[in-house]
Amino acid sequence: FEKSLTLPLIWNILFYSVCLQGFCGSSTVSVPESLLFVSTLDGNLHAVSKRSGTIKWTLKEDPVLQVPTHVSEPAFLPDPNDGSLYSLGGKNNEGLTKLPFTIPELVQASPCRGSDGILYTGKKQDVWYVVDLLTGEKQQTLTSSYAEMLCPSSSLLYLGRTEYTITMYDTKSRELRWNATYSDYAFTLPDDDTKHNMAHFVSNGDGLVVTVDSESGDVQWVQNYNSPVVAIYIWQREGLRKVPHTNVAVETLRYLTFMSGEVGRITQWKYPFPREKKTKDKLMSTLYVGKHSSGLYASPSLVHDGVTVVVSEEESNIVRIGNITFNPRDVLGHGAEGTIVYRGQFDNRPVAVKRILPECFSFADREVQLLRESDEHPNVIRYFCTERDRQFQYIAIELCSSTLQEYVERKDFNRHGLEPVTLLEQTMSGLAHLHSLNIVHRDLKPHNILVSMPNTHGRVKAMISDFGLCKKLAVGRHSFSRKSGVPGTEGWIAPEVLSEDAKHNPTCMVDIFSAGCVFYYVVSEGHHPFGKSLQRQANILLGAYSLEYLDPNRHDDIVARNLIEQMLSMEPEKRPSADKVLKHPFFWSLEKQLQFFQDVSDRIEKEPLDGPIVRQLERGGRVVVKGDWKEHITVPLQTDLRKFRSYKGGSVRDLLRAMRNKKHHYRELPDEVQETLGSIPDEFVSYFTSRFPLLLLHTHLAMRFCAVERPFLHLSVWMQSGPAVSGLCHHRGRHPIFSALRCSF
Repeated sequence: FEKSLTLPLIWNILFYSVCLQGFCGSSTVSVPESLLFVSTLDGNLHAVSKRSGTIKWTLKEDPVLQVPTHVSEPAFLPDPNDGSLYSLGGKNNEGLTKLPFTIPELVQASPCRGSDGILYTGKKQDVWYVVDLLTGEKQQTLTSSYAEMLCPSSSLLYLGRTEYTITMYDTKSRELRWNATYSDYAFTLPDDDTKHNMAHFVSNGDGLVVTVDSESGDVQWVQNYNSPVVAIYIWQREGLRKVPHTNVAVETLRYLTFMSGEVGRITQWKYPFPREKKTKDKLMSTLYVGKHSSGLYASPSLVHDGVTVVVSEEESNIVRIGNITFNPRDVLGHGAEGTIVYRGQFDNRPVAVKRILPECFSFADREVQLLRESDEHPNVIRYFCTERDRQFQYIAIELCSSTLQEYVERKDFNRHGLEPVTLLEQTMSGLAHLHSLNIVHRDLKPHNILVSMPNTHGRVKAMISDFGLCKKLAVGRHSFSRKSGVPGTEGWIAPEVLSEDAKHNPTCMVDIFSAGCVFYYVVSEGHHPFGKSLQRQANILLGAYSLEYLDPNRHDDIVARNLIEQMLSMEPEKRPSADKVLKHPFFWSLEKQLQFFQDVSDRIEKEPLDGPIVRQLERGGRVVVKGDWKEHITVPLQTDLRKFRSYKGGSVRDLLRAMRNKKHHYRELPDEVQETLGSIPDEFVSYFTSRFPLLLLHTHLAMRFCAVERPFLHLSVWMQSGPAVSGLCHHRGRHPIFSALRCSF
């Protein structure tokens, strides 16, 4: 702080702070709700009456736009409403074309270089004005390098203004190509709770404003501010909030407003069209080009039949690049390195359009190549085409409705029947496909897992997206180098990617680790296994995770914990592959669980009590059956079991035998027993697993000796692997419910 500010400025800021605290007798007040703030092209900010539009006071500043007065093609025309840019002329005599960026966006992305050799340099300058609310007199100015020492003596209003300056330098001609300055007043984010019940229609060519009641359509007032209006604000939450206004051609606005020749007749106008039949024709969207003291400008405009249109666009706020079209105002999201994603179309199909800066073209080409190679899988985002212009590269990909983050965190999100376990299974299926192609994603996180648009049947699916950091492993290689930097997003990066002590280069197991974090994020409804965002990566390096939101007494959570802990292992080689993850009991349907219990019971029915399989099944079984399982079932089932044979309450094998027998003879059971067990398979299985939550995982691990037998072949990848066994042992050491189970595998 001391290096960036001069000593006089520090004293000024201290003095300013003292003044704001009331030592000079000043006080701050709320801005009356009766005020609007109207910004005009000439730089004036008018405080006007919301009821009549009359000016209370005016703050005079530099023009909103400052551009070269001499225009040579190709030239650029800025829009004073939001800083959008239009290109005029060019090699192909394209006329006026809207560019897919604004001056503020260019400043944010600078310094950058275009594919045509243009260098972009940007500057952002903020200033605060302390204004007398009653008179509009400027009391104080505060910037990063200057502060006037004036002590306010009346009610204060704090207005923030931002100036964006962009300069284009042509490396081929070695001369300045174009420069412009665009200014806007700082404003708060829109507040959905506050409705602005006024609609404002402004003239492109002069300062005429017509304000109507947005509900009744009645004209409230008409004023002319002598310079085109570029923004209208209301005061909200200690700042200016921009409210919408509609640009209308000069002739059209006057035609709608004064067509009777009598000002008194304007109250007959009903928004958005006048009542007279002849004026009810649809208004057309055009582009208005105007001139002011600082140069030319352009902005969208509405006109009616009869107005001469010199320059027009077939579709206003729309950009066409080859076979891709999109609306620069319809932003879906932002990515790394200045990437912006828009809603657009390709071949009349809704798509998402990624706009990529020139310095990232090589990465974009690699991303496209990987998309082409992998997008045949239903759970990998689909690629359509790539286009380029002089400034950017555009990639059209499948349009999705939302991200996994919205799926989890938005309480009102419509999941269209896509259950969390199914979503995770689809995600892992997509990841297994990538790994089968030797593609490592390296940036798996909720934001990069998308939920598709509903299909014709209203169903949605999960898809892996954003291949910008993907790595294609060469044939015969299983790891990638860390020399090119650290890929991924902080808080989701596997420890071996960052660790200086890692014995080997990272492998595809980095994706399994990130997926483990995603799994917990979903099943815990928004929590991260390594804590809050600021501590996550440090905790990852320490292996310090917590799965506290998984209930150690709940069947589903116990199974989920077993899988997630293996995926989060600090040792990459102990993490299961994507294919193995998909075979874990976490993804088993209740029908599959019931079939497994039945197959196990059939398999061990004739096994001797002292045989290795039964001994393995009964080892630690007392904890699984909670001492005596017969004491934990309902009375009707207890009574029915006593009719036919004796069961040992402390035996896991006998519990499985009872489940198998009641499933086989379900239709013969008394009504009250059927009612207590519920329907097959879902309620039947849940009846037992809710009472004995360790049963499935314990039985699954105990049957590893039978992994090569036909009924259990689909389970062999887990039954023969060390991680699944050690995972359960790890549970036993950390959670009370496992403390009585001896780690004997």
